[in-house]
Amino acid sequence: MTIQHPKLPPAIFLMGPTASGKTGVAVELVQRLPCEIISVDSALVYRGMDIGTAKPDTATLALAPHHLIDILDPTQSYSAAQFRADALRLMAEITARGNIPLLAGGTMLYFKALRQGLDVLPPADPTIRAAIDAIALESGWPALHAELARLDPVTSARLNPADSQRIQRALEICQITGRPMSELLGQGAAMELPYRVIALALQPSDRAVLHERIAQRFDVMLAQGLIEEVERLRRNFALEPSMPSMRCVGYRQAWQYLDGEFGLAELREKGIAATRQLAKRQLTWLRGMEGVVEFDCLEPNLPAAVFDWLSAKLPT
Repeated sequence: MTIQHPKLPPAIFLMGPTASGKTGVAVELVQRLPCEIISVDSALVYRGMDIGTAKPDTATLALAPHHLIDILDPTQSYSAAQFRADALRLMAEITARGNIPLLAGGTMLYFKALRQGLDVLPPADPTIRAAIDAIALESGWPALHAELARLDPVTSARLNPADSQRIQRALEICQITGRPMSELLGQGAAMELPYRVIALALQPSDRAVLHERIAQRFDVMLAQGLIEEVERLRRNFALEPSMPSMRCVGYRQAWQYLDGEFGLAELREKGIAATRQLAKRQLTWLRGMEGVVEFDCLEPNLPAAVFDWLSAKLPT
């Protein structure tokens, strides 16, 4: 829940699907407005995961520092609740410095958690998760999806049978609470966000062009050494494919390639397809959000268009 009051300090939410140009716009805005960037990305939090996340390079970060980048090892996990706590703390610090929080990224669940609060759900239980993973290894995730359909048909209906992360979480909640996750959602108390949120969405006027961008970017990642990056991560950390970091788009497919599940051509095909699916989910989230001002992410002068619009909305 957000209090939209003109006397509240502003906070800019810059949202959009992958490959929509959010980083470029955010970096440009920092050069022209008194903003500080808070990354809203569940993959950029991980150290050593640079290529597959399209993490801003050293020169870009020197020009426009990002909060909440490189804060965890890839063996660790990061929740929406942790993000909300970190973001609220940073937003208060940025505002106290006389600057405007600019929250930029594509993890829509984090934006939702920040604006609307969080549902009351139990924390993860490593023992239960390990048991679920063991069953998945033997029977496959579609079988666990079928089990979820028995225990929580509402949640299972909205999940893909291959969506291991969400199926695992829903089954975990069933085991911990004895109740389906669908019954628990929406029971959290909404917390007011003490900012005047200016929500912007970069969306494509032609989705086919976005798909081309996604394919080109994945090719660049492969050329820059995505496979070698995953090899290095596997050497340096005690990683498992079930960990949130290795479930990230691109990393999951590179892991499977390194395990010999398929060849390079299929890695490229699967990586691009997974990224397109991610973009589709992000656009679906955006369509369900209220009070969002849309910009065509394919517009040639996108940063200037966003800046011009914001200039009329921010205090002078």
